Amino acid sequence: MATVELRFSALPEHVRTARLVAAAVARRAGVDEAVLDEVRLAVGEACSRAVGLHQSSGVTAPVKVALIEEEKQFSIEVGDEAPHATPGDTPGGGQDGDAEVEEDEMGLAVISGLVDDVEVTTGQNGGLIRMTWPTTPPATVLP
Repeated sequence: MATVELRFSALPEHVRTARLVAAAVARRAGVDEAVLDEVRLAVGEACSRAVGLHQSSGVTAPVKVALIEEEKQFSIEVGDEAPHATPGDTPGGGQDGDAEVEEDEMGLAVISGLVDDVEVTTGQNGGLIRMTWPTTPPATVLP
């Protein structure tokens, strides 16, 4: 199992770099070429979401991206350290809070539309989006 880890300041200009690295590592891991655009878009959306959450919450910690190559699958985890509402919390943000929630839900809907296997976990100490794609083993050359 090979893992590549990225950490970047929560600035929008770093999202493009994360997308490019994710696509390159996914290609090397054996993700189908036809799916690489979806990988790029999903990672961009997840990273943009994390950057937005960090900026709106005043979190200065970096956004974390892990690119994990496993047998028969490739996963990308995008983590943030922004506090998320947990079930039972009452939103106190008024209209601005409602807009942020809608934007967050829209981002998650886009990711879910691009990735068949996606897990989202959130809590008081941050959140994690784990996206997984199947890989094809490299072709073996017979003598």
